[in-house]
Amino acid sequence: MRSEACVLIVCSLILFTGCKPAATTPDAKPASVETTDKGETIQYVETESGRWRVHDMDRPAPDVVTPGAEPCLAPSDAIVLFDGTDLSQWQPTKWVIRNGYMESVRGAGYIRTKDSFGSCQLHVEFATPENVQGNSQGRGNSGVFLQDEYEIQVLDSYDNATYPDGQCAALYGRAVPLVNVCRKPGQWQSYDIIFHRPVFEGDKVVKKATFTVLQNGVLVQDHVVLQGGTQWNGPHAVSDYKPHEDKRPIALQDHGNPVRYRNIWIRELKD
Repeated sequence: MRSEACVLIVCSLILFTGCKPAATTPDAKPASVETTDKGETIQYVETESGRWRVHDMDRPAPDVVTPGAEPCLAPSDAIVLFDGTDLSQWQPTKWVIRNGYMESVRGAGYIRTKDSFGSCQLHVEFATPENVQGNSQGRGNSGVFLQDEYEIQVLDSYDNATYPDGQCAALYGRAVPLVNVCRKPGQWQSYDIIFHRPVFEGDKVVKKATFTVLQNGVLVQDHVVLQGGTQWNGPHAVSDYKPHEDKRPIALQDHGNPVRYRNIWIRELKD
């Protein structure tokens, strides 16, 4: 019953957020740019809390919230990408399967789905290492990439300070999560992601991507309009949009930490 209730809650939120107009949040305003004497690009964003560099350690972090929801099971119309038994839906990789989960292997690189997707609802469960090592970005680092391009950060952000636009559930370098709802290291967590892809005409983006994200059943990204790419482009800069196919793979990042994933499913949505 708890899993059924969880599905109903998430679906209700999807219906609600899907009906509201896209809104650019204070964290999503286009960045101003300057170049240092050494040629380093520094981007700035204007927010309710002030003007901040991309990946600024001094930027105010989200409040901490304790989650209470259990993970959700796949609905009947979902495509199951990983059920804990094999990697048949994924391109060949050195990632390993243990006890119903897959685990990243240092140096193995990203793991990508064989099929490609556009706008979608994606459910992913993950766990950062129980044995805590490192800090900031060096602790339980991975990422969920929509269209092999747009990253929702995976990180051990439980009592771990880092730049807020790079903590767990951030749209990397673009949007800070509304709250920090991370569980303790080693505990299973969930993302429910509603993604509408960007639309390109030639070299120009004519419709920007939008993200709604729930972490552990709590809303952390509220129909955010993604203002550009999320690829790391220096200590204080991220990538711009670049044209790509309408459908591309889902990717999970190997960042050198043994992060685990399980119960991954997807539902394709209309643009």
